[in-house]
Amino acid sequence: MKAGIHPEYVETTVTCTCGTTFTTRSTAKNGVIHADICSNCHPFYTGKQKILDTGGRVARFESRYKNRKKSGN
Repeated sequence: MKAGIHPEYVETTVTCTCGTTFTTRSTAKNGVIHADICSNCHPFYTGKQKILDTGGRVARFESRYKNRKKSGN
């Protein structure tokens, strides 16, 4: 590595808006990172993720039009 061109790699404290903090290493200048979301409050990790049901649309369409007669051309 060339001397003097790389940023300093320091111990950094990451703080989430939910209040969770953890320590890692980073090149952040002041050694502090503020995150909006982390694994303790993200819906994917907490199990509170909403899954949109697009299959329900197909079932609703089929139930609506299943009894219609086909037009013979």
